[in-house]
Amino acid sequence: MLFHTMVGSNDIERSKRFYDTVLGTLGAGEGTRNIADSGHTRLIYNNGNGTNFIVSQPINDEPATVANGSTVAFSCDSPEQVKQLHDTAVAAGGTSIEAPPGPRETASMGTIELAYFRDPDGNKLCGIHFPA
Repeated sequence: MLFHTMVGSNDIERSKRFYDTVLGTLGAGEGTRNIADSGHTRLIYNNGNGTNFIVSQPINDEPATVANGSTVAFSCDSPEQVKQLHDTAVAAGGTSIEAPPGPRETASMGTIELAYFRDPDGNKLCGIHFPA
């Protein structure tokens, strides 16, 4: 259903270092630089199935801000990968938020593994794993 998810950055070089490192734990390659028609830089991360995660300088030249109530969740292969994603993000300049990485009991989905963190621009991110 989704083609891409995009977050804004006020420091595209810092974001490249952060996301190259963090998304590398999920097997994503280095972000590809793309220059928009407006001249703004974007970083495109593709997981091979056609879904893209994009980090962009805002094309309206206003500061990038965090969307209240928004979370970008990255699918992980195991509970260990959820924790690795979180720990790598924090080591790369992100901030751990909410409860520590681990299982969460939900009424509708059963037990899932989650870890929440923010990137250096404050965007809320999550690693998630649904046990079989």
